[in-house]
Amino acid sequence: MKVALGTLKNKGEALVTFLEPRVGAKPSLSGDAIDIEDGSVRAGVKPRHVKTYIKRFLYINGVRKNYRVFVSGKDLTIQEIELGEEEEEKKKPEPKAEAEKPAAPEEAAEQAESEAAEEPKAQKPKKTAAKKPRAKKKKSE
Repeated sequence: MKVALGTLKNKGEALVTFLEPRVGAKPSLSGDAIDIEDGSVRAGVKPRHVKTYIKRFLYINGVRKNYRVFVSGKDLTIQEIELGEEEEEKKKPEPKAEAEKPAAPEEAAEQAESEAAEEPKAQKPKKTAAKKPRAKKKKSE
């Protein structure tokens, strides 16, 4: 079984140590790929399971949203997702303008009162739950 790391080369050693107890064999790191001998792999571990382990490793390191893992036969490929400009802008939080937040708590209370006076909220009456009829007790003689 072979795992192509792609741009995740710098975390190859950590991934090898993460996979070793899970697959039951010592994976070997060579350049930008990890080789796992099929004969030494624990019984029942399939490439789909290794894919899940890799995804768990990516999640623990906080980079799961940036990578996808593909399985084709006994070869796995870790590929980085290219974010578009719109998605990169969503990642960066926009700083709030100081004009939006009031300087003192007194001003905040005045602002809240003025907003409440401008837009009266219509209150809906609360609906009560329908009561189920109780069974009548039989008189015992």
